[in-house]
Amino acid sequence: MLFPTDLTSFLDLIRQHGDAAYSIMFAYAASHSLLLALFAGYAAHSGALDFGTLIVVCWFGSFTGDVLRFWIGRRFGTRWLGPFPRIERAVQTAAQLANRHYVWMILLHRYPHGIRGVAGFAYGMSRLPWSTFLALNFVAAGLWSCAIVCAGYAFGQLSEKVMSDASSGLGLVMLVAFLGLSWILSKKLDRVVERS
Repeated sequence: MLFPTDLTSFLDLIRQHGDAAYSIMFAYAASHSLLLALFAGYAAHSGALDFGTLIVVCWFGSFTGDVLRFWIGRRFGTRWLGPFPRIERAVQTAAQLANRHYVWMILLHRYPHGIRGVAGFAYGMSRLPWSTFLALNFVAAGLWSCAIVCAGYAFGQLSEKVMSDASSGLGLVMLVAFLGLSWILSKKLDRVVERS
């Protein structure tokens, strides 16, 4: 079956290609894909992915992605953002905030959608030393990985209890609802951060 039609088939597909799934999770964690990490936690609950391995893969993916963005910000500044003035302004504003509030920013930037993409570049453009950034980023990536994967895992436990006799179609509907709610909450948090 090329395209799974239900949640059980989809999880079986992940089980069959586990190593590739971990590589994909590393790449998505590097881009701070919150929703995919939540779903991967759900898949870990079902046994399609190993819970511990998934946390480590997401941890190092998130850490590596921000180190790369930090390096780009440090090396090139905003020169390469010239064609994107809105993004350039956002990165410069985040860099000014990072000079004053770098600890909180590094610990929390992975959660709101709008900040996730530009924060790493901003840290590189700020006065933040490499050593401080690496230490805080390592801790923050671990916290993010544990929190998001555990949230997806917990949803898997909850849905299993609620739907012990329900069909996999209902499980898929609940998963989509969970992911949709997570996306909506992320967008609302973005708006709150933009206003402040």
